[in-house]
Amino acid sequence: MAGIIFKHVKKVYDKNFEIVKDFNLEIADKEFVILVGPSGCGKSTTLRMIAGLEDITSGELYIGDKLVNDVAPKDRNIAMVFQNYALYPHMTVYKNMSFGLELKKMPKPEIEERVMRVAKILDIEDYLKRKPKALSGGQRQRVALGRAMVRDPHVFLLDEPLSNLDAKLRVQMRTELIKLHKRLGTTFVYVTHDQVEAMTMGDRIVVMKSGDIMQVASAKELYEHPANLFVAGFIGSPQMNLMPAKLAKEGSGWKISFAKYSFVVKDINIDDKYDGKDVTFGIRPDYLYHDSNTDLPVIDAKVDVTEMIGAETYIYIVADGIKMTAKVPSASDVKMDQDIDLRIDTQRIHLFDKETEQSIIQR
Repeated sequence: MAGIIFKHVKKVYDKNFEIVKDFNLEIADKEFVILVGPSGCGKSTTLRMIAGLEDITSGELYIGDKLVNDVAPKDRNIAMVFQNYALYPHMTVYKNMSFGLELKKMPKPEIEERVMRVAKILDIEDYLKRKPKALSGGQRQRVALGRAMVRDPHVFLLDEPLSNLDAKLRVQMRTELIKLHKRLGTTFVYVTHDQVEAMTMGDRIVVMKSGDIMQVASAKELYEHPANLFVAGFIGSPQMNLMPAKLAKEGSGWKISFAKYSFVVKDINIDDKYDGKDVTFGIRPDYLYHDSNTDLPVIDAKVDVTEMIGAETYIYIVADGIKMTAKVPSASDVKMDQDIDLRIDTQRIHLFDKETEQSIIQR
């Protein structure tokens, strides 16, 4: 098996367009890493550089302890699963899975053993004689995975493999991929633009924007301690409430003021240089409570729109002209145009430098 190391890797297209900028990352052997970000951020290009389908403009890329900048894709011992499955339509499932092994002149008994073993793992034994057009989207995705698995690669590369599936099947396949990774014990690098998908699958998540790495961390760390304004807004659904605010030292705490509201937070570590400065204040919808039995600071607001999502309801509010979102239990029975008091969990706030957009709370 093998880890992956990027050292100052760049990818520049014509006219000096940098799609990946000074990319530095170490992916451990057997780790499941997610590359996530908006369209055009460079995540698929990064994956294709690992595969050897894109040349590296500068920097070094290692798979295991081997520098692979100039190594052909077929010699990297990686397997890639594409968004559109890329199955041969005229071949049966068995032939789709065995074809790559046949090209390597592998003995037929070994080919059959590998195909049957993988087909059993993926529960596609009954489909081996069918052609792709006779399969559902989920079944085709399993075949695409199977074709990669029979090669026993050191690294699996998955480029938005679930984006063509319906919502219910995507949830099911996410679970199957997590179990598959644990069973195979192989390095997985997975690209998605869906932050919910990213948060539920990887050991670590690499958040990208415009070719740069914004933060590398676990899902929990990204959610609770985003390093900057971009990660704060991109990770989480509904996204974090962000608004302009002013900071001021007050005794042993800090006073945070936004719109007509202000409150003091104790036990928070902020550099004194931010005293009197404008910042960006953030609070996740989860931590605006519709609960009168706490002593937390209150904001009064009017409910604009409500969306019931099972046991939870998203309420979109207007507080002194500022639009915000809160997540409350559906049993709260909040209605449109209702006046409502919400309490801010002061231990869950986020503050960002107005210029650099970096988090200023020292952990």
